[in-house]
Amino acid sequence: MSLPKPAMRGLLAKRLRFHLPIAFGLSLIAAAAFKFGVTEPRKKAYADFYKHYDSMKEFSAMKEAGIFESVRPTGK
Repeated sequence: MSLPKPAMRGLLAKRLRFHLPIAFGLSLIAAAAFKFGVTEPRKKAYADFYKHYDSMKEFSAMKEAGIFESVRPTGK
């Protein structure tokens, strides 16, 4: 009674035929989840922020706080 020989010929191709479609499908699911779970909310948050953002008001506030070396506050 001897042990049967392991099936080594074509083993890689056989395993790839099984695992490659699974890996491809999972990667597509992960990419879609990242797109709709992370990037779309981030783009919406940026759009909402810049909808009401006033850059001149921010510049004036930073100028009055003395952040810039080249621009003096109004009172000085």
